[in-house]
Amino acid sequence: MADNNYEAEIFTLTDENGNEIDFEIIGQHEMNGEHYVALLPAEEEEKDGGQWEYIVLKLAKEGDEEILVTVDDDDEFEAIAAYFDDLFASEIDYD
Repeated sequence: MADNNYEAEIFTLTDENGNEIDFEIIGQHEMNGEHYVALLPAEEEEKDGGQWEYIVLKLAKEGDEEILVTVDDDDEFEAIAAYFDDLFASEIDYD
């Protein structure tokens, strides 16, 4: 029998108002030399219609530290969001 234990990778991020929110990494992808992560709030409730809302952030360097930043370029965001949308749509089990 396969081991179904799953340890979520949780990160605490601080929003623009200083609120700390726990997020789970649900996907990662490298595109055009940049590394992106898709994150779901750890306490996220399923929305009406069975939809989950996730955010996409980009890994950036600040000095010697790696930080997560928003994707401000519209074309860049649309490309990576389309990748994650396709990825998550293909993982849905309709059984």
